[in-house]
Amino acid sequence: MYKISIIIPTMNEANNLPLLLSDLSIPEKEGEIIIVDCGSADKTIDLANIYGAKVLKSKEKNRGLQLDMGANNSSGDWLIFLHADSRLTHNWFREINSVLKRNKNYIYYFKFKINHKKIIYRVLEILVNFRSQYSKQPYGDQGLIIHRTTYFKKNGYRKIPLMEDVDFVRRLSKKDLKQLNLPIFTSSRKWEKTNIFLQALKNWNYRRRWLKGESPKSIYSDYYKK
Repeated sequence: MYKISIIIPTMNEANNLPLLLSDLSIPEKEGEIIIVDCGSADKTIDLANIYGAKVLKSKEKNRGLQLDMGANNSSGDWLIFLHADSRLTHNWFREINSVLKRNKNYIYYFKFKINHKKIIYRVLEILVNFRSQYSKQPYGDQGLIIHRTTYFKKNGYRKIPLMEDVDFVRRLSKKDLKQLNLPIFTSSRKWEKTNIFLQALKNWNYRRRWLKGESPKSIYSDYYKK
């Protein structure tokens, strides 16, 4: 068994993946990196292979399915779920190692940062970190570190194309969710073409629709509508 398995879902992430994989350099005996791709047309898979990652292929564009596929094919005691456009600090592995020696029932997530210098993003960071720390509602772009026993006991990520992170976190015990004093840097790309507060309102509405029972496929169609 490895100590950790890092699971990253991808779809055309050739521009971002090498940066993250460079950050994730870890001793072979300590962990593995699993890329679960859903049909990339760029060099994503080639790059994953160059960096020595284990590559799995999903037949569906379904992030929940990708994440769960990665977990089911992992060998780590601890599972770390990350988005491909994330970045970590140079000392992340040392810091994580000290954390994983604690109670294995705890579920950890990173402190949210946006990889852009605009002041407006500092406001968003404050709001997101406040929400996640006090409401215990971290989302996928904050990463998730969970012991494999807990992951499978909680039935893992459901095979849904959207809201898989919200769904899973709602099934976890809030008292076991812990924010790390360690940042994860998320790409600003999803906010660059829109007003960030308007996008936040849209995201809130998508979550509201999902909580009311609307089909994830319907919300997915609206979310990715051109």
